[in-house]
Amino acid sequence: MSASSGIPVVYTEEVREALHEGKAVVALESNVITHGLPYPDNAATARKVEDAVRAGGAVPATICIEAGEIRVGMSDADIERFASLPGIPKVSSRDLPVVLAQGGPGATTVASSVVAAELAGIPFFSSAGIGGVHRGAQETWDVSSDLIQFTRSKVAVVCAGAKMILDLGLTLEYLETQCVPVVAYRSDDFPAFYCRTSGHKAPHRLDDEQAIARAVEAHWALGNNSSFLITTPVREEDAIDSAEVDTAIRAAVAEATRDGVSGQAITKYLMRAVDAATDGRSAKANMAVLASCAEAAGRLAVAHSAHLAERAGRAA
Repeated sequence: MSASSGIPVVYTEEVREALHEGKAVVALESNVITHGLPYPDNAATARKVEDAVRAGGAVPATICIEAGEIRVGMSDADIERFASLPGIPKVSSRDLPVVLAQGGPGATTVASSVVAAELAGIPFFSSAGIGGVHRGAQETWDVSSDLIQFTRSKVAVVCAGAKMILDLGLTLEYLETQCVPVVAYRSDDFPAFYCRTSGHKAPHRLDDEQAIARAVEAHWALGNNSSFLITTPVREEDAIDSAEVDTAIRAAVAEATRDGVSGQAITKYLMRAVDAATDGRSAKANMAVLASCAEAAGRLAVAHSAHLAERAGRAA
């Protein structure tokens, strides 16, 4: 257990030993267990994501909240319990203090996971897709807390961009305004979750894992206390055509407006519409992108830990 920040942080033995030995660790969110697929597919997917991190050479650390503590690493029994127990709340960064004070369980989102990862001393986090600026945000001010948290947490975030249901152009504009680096790993474009491209070029492309490790450390050495975003597209065989998804979204947005669907309900409404329009292919692609991001995050975390070890060796 660590509580130097005043917040109890409890590690599994595997994660604690890996961090102590300077091995690569990748933080993962638990929201995909409680608010993703139905049981038992959610538990199986969580294990596949952890296996993908291991395939990349790193140790997975799925994060959750329980008994007033941030738990860093979940056992197989923990995953099974979170997957099968209904009613576990989704906990974003704004909710963390309340849920910790209440002592109840909670599943972490991207925003709360990067908070926890930084507290736990884990520099890399993986998610399938981040939140962003919503379509129509000029009127609604609907901007994901993920983007806000990236301006505050020193964590490298590996993802497949953001979902097509968002305004991805404005999302990139926001990240630029907030000086959050966005680097595409072995790709020219900013991906859109299970679509390989959003139609927007990434600000930077880096193909070398050691170069990414150096860039991450340089960002923080320059005095920045923000995240470093690394995108990696889903494999071609698992991807869905972006034009097909965009057509489904535009039709669903019109229907949502007609039916009076707005606010937090709109995301689930649009995602279900896309799933229906693709005959369920988007759900399978969702699982594929979770695993591909996790595997890439494992490899990048290994390169980063090697860079830190090399730097420490030169300084000795």
